[in-house]
Amino acid sequence: MSSGTPAPGAAGVDLPIDLSKATNGEFTMGRSKLWIGLWILAEYIFVSNPLQLSSTIRVAVLRAFGADIGDGVIMRPRLRVKFPWRLTIGARCWIGEGVWFHNQGQVTVGADTVVSQESFITTGSHELSRTMDLVVKPVTIGNGVWITSRCMVLQGLHIGDNAVVLPGAVVSRSLDPQGIYGGVPAKFIRRREMDATSFSK
Repeated sequence: MSSGTPAPGAAGVDLPIDLSKATNGEFTMGRSKLWIGLWILAEYIFVSNPLQLSSTIRVAVLRAFGADIGDGVIMRPRLRVKFPWRLTIGARCWIGEGVWFHNQGQVTVGADTVVSQESFITTGSHELSRTMDLVVKPVTIGNGVWITSRCMVLQGLHIGDNAVVLPGAVVSRSLDPQGIYGGVPAKFIRRREMDATSFSK
């Protein structure tokens, strides 16, 4: 090992970390076990079901379990939502097939925003230096954003209004408004203009 590189465990923590001692940190589920059980069943039947059930039914079921969803929202099959009571979606949004809101914390999506197929948005991670305890931070996505297919948005981030995230990108920092971003990690490519070339969903 080269000089100046700390050895594993040099900070007083033995590696690997004993995962049996990891905790949920400050995380709470926010509902009773019975309510969560009912949600798991309802999600399986009405929301994540791969059959082309009505988008109106998906929206209605999510609202019944506490989601705040605006008018005119379209939700496609195989949608997954960890906790609907921690999900806010503005009016006229399109949520594509196979999108996964892994929202142990609050996820807020502005109006007229598109989250395309197979994209994954998470509010959870782990403290990786000592305990592997669960760490939860909210995600906020602005108005008019397009998160294209198979993107990943990590915890604690804000995506500014009218931003575009290109297919397969990993968003690991907050993004400014009106930009087009791509890559792993997602980086600024250029500004989004009204006559910009369309990108595949």
